[in-house]
Amino acid sequence: MSIPASIEQFVKAFGVPFTPIHHRCAFTAQEEAAASHVKGREWAKTVVCFADDKPVLAVLPAHYQVDIGALRAMTGARILRLATEREFAGMYPDCETGAMAPLGPLYRQPVYMDESLSNDPEIVFHAGTHVDAIRMRLSDFIRLVRPLVGRIAIQTTHH
Repeated sequence: MSIPASIEQFVKAFGVPFTPIHHRCAFTAQEEAAASHVKGREWAKTVVCFADDKPVLAVLPAHYQVDIGALRAMTGARILRLATEREFAGMYPDCETGAMAPLGPLYRQPVYMDESLSNDPEIVFHAGTHVDAIRMRLSDFIRLVRPLVGRIAIQTTHH
């Protein structure tokens, strides 16, 4: 496997430097962080949600979970819910299910990032497969994705 061309081209088109990371196959954000030798607080998982039936991407540390109420308030939606795997499987055709990159502009979806990810100068996230990740400067990620940043997640375990 390798990073899907659409993801690599999107990042390169903006002139954003990044480091590809190839790791053993992993399926949970915590496993992926460990497999990539990245601290859980630096691994940014992507969670697909629906805000009034429109897909939005929530980006948060591996050991956090979406705070539905906080994200709903930030999106201004009346109803916000997590997407099911079946719902989002076809939305990211270049990605393995559950391994989508948090590159909202590539998919024409807004991105909401938990403010805790701002504590580190770098961010690491899925690159479309369960064995590939991308590391880049947080400032470059923000320039590339233009996420709305706020408190949208709650910590589930201590890391």
